[in-house]
Amino acid sequence: MAHSVSKTDTNTQSGLFAGMSGDEQATLLARGRRRTLDAGEVLFSQGDPALYCYYVVENRLKLSLVHEEGKEAIVRFINPGEITAAAAVFRGKTYPATAVAVGTVAVVAWDRSTMLEMMRICPGLAINLLQVVVDRLDEIQNRYLQLSAEQVDQRIARAVLRIMQQSGRKTDDGIEIDFKISRQELADYTGTTLYTVSRVLSAWEKKGWVALGRERIAVTDPHALVGYAEKI
Repeated sequence: MAHSVSKTDTNTQSGLFAGMSGDEQATLLARGRRRTLDAGEVLFSQGDPALYCYYVVENRLKLSLVHEEGKEAIVRFINPGEITAAAAVFRGKTYPATAVAVGTVAVVAWDRSTMLEMMRICPGLAINLLQVVVDRLDEIQNRYLQLSAEQVDQRIARAVLRIMQQSGRKTDDGIEIDFKISRQELADYTGTTLYTVSRVLSAWEKKGWVALGRERIAVTDPHALVGYAEKI
């Protein structure tokens, strides 16, 4: 059964809702199914039939791939105001990754028929979805190039900066990533080892570029970290 979602759930900055009126946003959200997940709960699993795409209202999802040997590779974090699995749903495929709740997560789910109906009512939605898919492909391509061409410490710097830009909040220590992220998760996200991530972060902390806590990272000198990421 679909649950009503208030206008306060909408994110006008979201690529999904770009150019849409408040009424159109509310209508789209009201046609979806609201679901809340506890921290660590799996929303969908890699290889399952892709029946629903999901818009994140609160907190975020972690998308990851599990290789045959059991090693996890984090693909990206889906932040509030972002959608995931739209391409898989429209193509009638399986989910290409597993989505796990980071904290208590609220999402809105749409199936394929609902999305098609809404695109007929709100033509701008189709354009926005296409832009989201293109942006994700660009991000994947850029990350692939970084994995193949950059030194591991540069990849870690770019990853920390990317997550900071998407999920940072200002604190007395600097710009803190506003959710728990372990060093192992950062290693899985950058295609390296826990040892390497710990070594690099510790070196940056000594330089005053970051402040570290238990599953917490605050960037205290963003300019230095940007310069390090862009080094030749």
